[in-house]
Amino acid sequence: MSDLEIIAQLQAGNEQAFRLLVDQYQKMVLNTCYGVVQNHEDAEDIAQDVFVEVYKSVQNFRADAKLSTWLYRIAINRSINHLRDNKKHRWFRSFESEVEEKNRQLMQLAGDASDKPGFNLENEQRAIILREAINSLPAQQKVAFSLSKYEELSYQEISEVMQTSVSSVESLIFRAKKNLQKKLYTCYKKSCM
Repeated sequence: MSDLEIIAQLQAGNEQAFRLLVDQYQKMVLNTCYGVVQNHEDAEDIAQDVFVEVYKSVQNFRADAKLSTWLYRIAINRSINHLRDNKKHRWFRSFESEVEEKNRQLMQLAGDASDKPGFNLENEQRAIILREAINSLPAQQKVAFSLSKYEELSYQEISEVMQTSVSSVESLIFRAKKNLQKKLYTCYKKSCM
C-alpha cells in the first residue's frame, strides 16, 4: 500500500492502515527520536507520542510533503520539546543513564574479554566520547547532524524536515562538524581515552 493509500485509509478510520503505518515507519521514527534525545526509553515514549499525534491529526495532513517527511518533522519537534521540557532533570538523568550504560558496557566487555579486550575497551571509550560530543552540540546542529549521519537523509530532505533552507542545513552540519572536530581534538590532546 502506498503512502497516499495509507493516509486515505487512516482518514477513513481504518485501524489496519494505522498498524501498517506503525510497522512501516516505527524504526525510522524511533531512530530519529533517539538521535535527538540519546536515551532509548525516552525515544520509545516519544515515538509512541508521535504515532498518537499522527492518529489524532491525520485529517489535517495535506499531502504537500511526503508522509516520511511529516513523520520526521513530528518526531524532531516532539524530541526537541522533550529535551526543552526536561532540561531541569537532564543532568541527573544523564548521569544516571551514563552510569547504567557504563555498567552495561563493562558487563559486555567482561563477556568479550577473551577476544581482544584492549581493542574492545578502546572502541567502547571512543563511542562514549563521540556520543558525549554529539550530545553537547546545540539542538539544531545535533538534529541536522543526526539526520545526515544516522538517518542518511539528503540535505534537501533535512531542510524539509526542519522547515529551513538547504543552505541553512549545510551551515548547521558544517558548524556541527567543526564543533565536533574541536571537542574531539581537545579530548585527543588531553588523552581522554
